[in-house]
Amino acid sequence: MSDIAKEAGVSRQAVYLHFPKRVELLKATTRFVDQQKDIDERLAPSRSAPNGVARLDAYVEAWGNYIPEIYGVVHAILSMADTDAEARDTWEDRMHALREGCQAVIGMLSAENRLTGDLSHEQAADLFLTLISVQNWEHLVRQCGWSQDMYIQHITALSKAALIKA
Repeated sequence: MSDIAKEAGVSRQAVYLHFPKRVELLKATTRFVDQQKDIDERLAPSRSAPNGVARLDAYVEAWGNYIPEIYGVVHAILSMADTDAEARDTWEDRMHALREGCQAVIGMLSAENRLTGDLSHEQAADLFLTLISVQNWEHLVRQCGWSQDMYIQHITALSKAALIKA
């Protein structure tokens, strides 16, 4: 908190007046980044998609292309999450929001009777969330050297293969 106060040019007490707990600051930071990078605009094509397959395509593209822009903040939160309950709470808060988007995609596929029959709605949302996770992006793009386009293409294809009836 003192580093943040110093960078902002205010006293540490001033930071604590606005954010009594560090978790509140972390959550506010992630929401501020989402607002500044206009995540709602990025998700609009998914939310207005005419069918479940188009919604899945648009969701993977929007989220997959958003990850590199928020990776620094995400990496900082994840690096603390194992030992810091507030960071873990912040991460869980953000994953809850991402899971809601996954559930919307799965719900549309299910309503159209396109969802594979061997997964429950919850299991399908869990699998989709796992496939589009920051950790998978990090491994494939940052560690294995995949291009962003290659990542989007293959995660989209894998998601379709795993979730949509043949």
